[in-house]
Amino acid sequence: MSRKCQLTGKTANNAMAVSHSHRRTKKLQEANLQFKRIWWAEGNRWVRLRLSTKAIKTLERKSLSAFAKEAGIDLSRL
Repeated sequence: MSRKCQLTGKTANNAMAVSHSHRRTKKLQEANLQFKRIWWAEGNRWVRLRLSTKAIKTLERKSLSAFAKEAGIDLSRL
């Protein structure tokens, strides 16, 4: 499984690490992903998703079904 949020699609960002002497080396800024079990009311079961923390905060405002519909995900297949 790739390091990607299943609802928002967030992935890693390419960046530069800059030292005190201003030497620049490439680094990867990974998304803060968490595995989360969320109750899906329409399916009457738990769904385990890999979500970014931003998506977890958004789920507190929106329902899981509405958020998955925006992302184009079929929750019945998970």
